Amino acid sequence: MTKNYIDKLVRNWYVLHTKSRFENVVNEGLTKKSIEIFLPKVKVRSKRRDRKAMIQVPLFPGYVFVKTDLNPYEHIEIVKTVGAVRIIGSKDGPWAVPHESIDSLKIMVAGNSSVTTGSRFRKGDRVMVVDGPFAGVTGTFIRYKGKERVVVYIEALGQYASVEVREDDVEIIPGNISISA
Repeated sequence: MTKNYIDKLVRNWYVLHTKSRFENVVNEGLTKKSIEIFLPKVKVRSKRRDRKAMIQVPLFPGYVFVKTDLNPYEHIEIVKTVGAVRIIGSKDGPWAVPHESIDSLKIMVAGNSSVTTGSRFRKGDRVMVVDGPFAGVTGTFIRYKGKERVVVYIEALGQYASVEVREDDVEIIPGNISISA
């Protein structure tokens, strides 16, 4: 075994992208496989008109955190879990999430205070539509439009066209993410 391979077998937290609304299914599936997972949830008022109940929803819809050393067997077990899409990363491999960030998230969701998240996309991000009738289309994120809707510009033949899609159907193209402190 080479030293590089041994170095990579350190247990870290990674972001696992899930199918839309499959966070709980993935959580249960990975728990049954004895893989450590963290699905941060927050309480929100139900959007259904006939209910006034508080329900728990994922803090980051479409994503869960898994702790793994990325050994080939465990990596395959993670991604073949029902509802799992892929571990977030780039062509150089998955991106580890600092342990301190996960610890901070655990503290935040354990408290009684309201937790809100920022926008997933910034104007100019290169994005791809991953679900729905426009799946496979790449373009540039322009703006948010109403609740859970985004506008994406697509360039073809020197012309621009815009399309309005569900926010959950769009992903940033790896390698084009702008990270700010």
